[in-house]
Amino acid sequence: MAGHEHHPRASLCLCDVMRLLWSLVVPCFYLSLLLTLLLLLLLMGVRLWLQGRRRARRAQDGGPNVAFFHPHCDAGGGGERVLWCCLRALMNRYPGVSFVVYTGDQGVTGEQILEGARQRFNITLPRPISFIFLRHRVLVEATSYPHFTLLGQSAGSMFLGWEALTAFVPDLYVDSMGYAFTLPIFRYLGGCKVASYVHYPTVSTDMLSVVRERNPRFNNADIISRNPVLSAVKVVYYCCFALLYGLVGSCSDVIMVNSTWTLGHILALWRSPSRTSVVYPPCDVRAFLDVPLEEEEEDDMEEGWEELGQELESREEDGGGGDRKCHSIVSVGQFRPEKDHRLQIRAFNKLLDRKEEGPGGRESLRLVLIGGCRNQEDEERVLLLRGLCDELGVSDRVSFKLNVPFEELKRELVDATIGLHTMWNEHFGIGVVECMAAGTIVLAHKSGGPKLDIVVPYEGGQTGFLADSEDSYAAAMEAILSLSPSARLEIRRNARRSVERFSDQEFEACFLAATESLMTRLEP
Repeated sequence: MAGHEHHPRASLCLCDVMRLLWSLVVPCFYLSLLLTLLLLLLLMGVRLWLQGRRRARRAQDGGPNVAFFHPHCDAGGGGERVLWCCLRALMNRYPGVSFVVYTGDQGVTGEQILEGARQRFNITLPRPISFIFLRHRVLVEATSYPHFTLLGQSAGSMFLGWEALTAFVPDLYVDSMGYAFTLPIFRYLGGCKVASYVHYPTVSTDMLSVVRERNPRFNNADIISRNPVLSAVKVVYYCCFALLYGLVGSCSDVIMVNSTWTLGHILALWRSPSRTSVVYPPCDVRAFLDVPLEEEEEDDMEEGWEELGQELESREEDGGGGDRKCHSIVSVGQFRPEKDHRLQIRAFNKLLDRKEEGPGGRESLRLVLIGGCRNQEDEERVLLLRGLCDELGVSDRVSFKLNVPFEELKRELVDATIGLHTMWNEHFGIGVVECMAAGTIVLAHKSGGPKLDIVVPYEGGQTGFLADSEDSYAAAMEAILSLSPSARLEIRRNARRSVERFSDQEFEACFLAATESLMTRLEP
């Protein structure tokens, strides 16, 4: 009897619990619905407000505006060259359209930025443009997020994008620096047409493989690569981020990528093949093509060694003097961790170890590192690289040239024997193309754009060399230096002919074709 009495009481308690839960769920449901409606109304209000500002601006300006989002437009990298070539091409094609650049650079004027572009890239815009100076670029700086850097920078770019949108509402928004999380803000809140030029996917399957295989790299700290639990957590983090990245990227009306390697990753993540095309970045090959390729004569080489030996002897006697080089190995690239300048210095040290003392050995070789420094972090990285040179005892053979003007860059490349590149999975490699156009023999990393698009056979002929480790780089440099002058000349000729497809003219034609559908839809 006691058991029978207990059963109804348990049923009664269960019913009470269900009634309590139901009494809580229903109000929460209606509250959520109300908050959602309020949020939608708020977003619609913001959209109408922004569109009203755009109409007022259109009435004042009398024409459409195109805005480029490029927080580091005063830097000297390949991405900035793309920006200025895009603007030049659109200005020449569409004289009735005005152009704006959102930049986070501080302490400079618009005129100084344009003068920097002229000096670094030999690019002059046909008419003035407007700059919107953003105050919170720190939100997209990697140093602001010691942990969960990708997520932090992406969230920060949304806030920076909101600052840009509220400062100026364009008709067409172009993300030219890879901040995909700004695309939905401009499309859905600003009501803008949006386009993107992707230099490098923010996350890729290669990054996932590095974490899965627990390989230590600049973006995978040793503490994570050594711990299987942390590695598993990071894989989940990357997978979730890749899903979000794909969703925001698919908002773009037109998607341009800079290489075959980037195309494969963007198609896998953004899944918009009909709107995606490859537009190789512009390389100022024309500025190098006017330099004749001259065959090195064996007699001239021998005379060069004799002169170098005499000069070295006189320098020792005089206690100084000039350093006449016979073979310079030049690297062109911003001083960022992914460029792996440490690998270049270590490989060069191994090359020197293989050489004997004397005019035809170590003294005949020089490594020149040319690149741009964007901020104090890059400058500190250069100091660490100088320290590595001191540690290895190669400081007298390694030169650093920072933020050099275009003419000096051209002079160094034309005089160089080898053009060195060491970035793993470089999205494209403008510096590699410039080296080939200048007549240097390229030694690039065996991955990414250089492997798939640039250092490839041309009409059956070799155009350069590839390597992927200190030993293979040192061996390849030694092999290049041991080639006969005629063999080197043949490779240089093949390389120069092959890079014509990466010229400014080719880029502008492809870029204009990709954006024509958007530009023609802009209201007059």
